[in-house]
Amino acid sequence: MASTDREWLSLALIVLAATACTTATPSPTPGQATPTEASSTEAATPSPTDAISLQPSPGIALPEPGRPFDAATLLAAMRESRRPGGVADEIETDAIATALADAIWTFDGQPWTTTAIVGSCGPETCTLEIAGVRDGMTGDDLWVFAVTPATGSIEVVSAELRVLPAEVPVVVDELVRSVDTAGSVAGMLLTSLKWLPPPDGGTFVASYRTGGEEGSCGVDLTLDAARAVVVSTQSRNC
Repeated sequence: MASTDREWLSLALIVLAATACTTATPSPTPGQATPTEASSTEAATPSPTDAISLQPSPGIALPEPGRPFDAATLLAAMRESRRPGGVADEIETDAIATALADAIWTFDGQPWTTTAIVGSCGPETCTLEIAGVRDGMTGDDLWVFAVTPATGSIEVVSAELRVLPAEVPVVVDELVRSVDTAGSVAGMLLTSLKWLPPPDGGTFVASYRTGGEEGSCGVDLTLDAARAVVVSTQSRNC
């Protein structure tokens, strides 16, 4: 999805307090759905163990990811999409909506408060893009699917998932630096953070750069936050 397709999405920041003596506060219940909003009918309620540890030793205690959308909600969102071009009729089926509901995860199992969907089709396959943001969280999620209308099947092409509580980038950055014994990101700034959905739950890809200029040294570090283990490190222009 082009950046202009997501300019209308509002990004909100909120600092969520989490200490050893407090419990997690459930996320606000999304407001009533509008033609460009999709909400869950079965939103999970965070438990006290869902609090994000601010003392990452040995790892970070993270909430369980979840699939908050049902097929009816996603089908309605596709049919009511106001994005340029909307969603092709071939994609707007119960079978495809059911498959999407089983594929879309959010960081803590709570639904987005605003959703944008656009989908176009070729002779045999379609491309469907679903983006969402959530009040009180940073970043946005973007799922891209390859859809085969004839079979009702879908395939995840990419998942750029950045809807996170505001404190998570800070905590993950601290953990990365504490376990990066090779000094791969020493002197660098964290410029982007995304989380990976199941089966890679609890894993983040943290992107570091030495500067904002094009061609500057960059390191993408994959971190298993629950076990405090660096899974892989990739560098560019360093």
